[in-house]
Amino acid sequence: MKEEIIIAGFGGQGVLSMGKILAYSGLMEGKEVSWMPAYGPEQRGGTANVTVIVSDDKISSPILSKYDAAIILNQPSLEKFESKVKPGGILIYDGYGIINPPTRKDIKVYRIDAMDAANEMNNAKAFNMIVLGGLLKLRPIVTLENVIKGLKKTLPERHHHLIPMNEEAIKKGMELIREV
Repeated sequence: MKEEIIIAGFGGQGVLSMGKILAYSGLMEGKEVSWMPAYGPEQRGGTANVTVIVSDDKISSPILSKYDAAIILNQPSLEKFESKVKPGGILIYDGYGIINPPTRKDIKVYRIDAMDAANEMNNAKAFNMIVLGGLLKLRPIVTLENVIKGLKKTLPERHHHLIPMNEEAIKKGMELIREV
């Protein structure tokens, strides 16, 4: 098993932390992982993306030009990365941030209305965990149990009381994701 993933959106959407949690979850399962963030100097509001590789075997390079899965959270990221999904791969997008949806026919396209769900939960910070839940429903590369362990590793202890809410958000994402 080897999954090469790009997560892209605006800074402040939890793009980098989603990637970090995924990487830590892979480590908890004894897998090889790579986590490589890229963001502009503006951080919040600027574009940000992270490449995550989770593999059973050694990872030869963290630099990728094509991806098995893309999670796209804004229009500029869709324009940049839609063409870089491998044929047969998947693209997940949040309906809130996309004006012109993906058009490729050689990949599977899924929509997740994570922003709306986060608003319904009265917790904008749940957004990225809802999206992560959607990915894990389609590609169960790590278990929910190990994602929770990954959250415990990445969240400061003062935020550990939020872990049950994050678990609920992941499960919500698993329910919400739909093929377009």
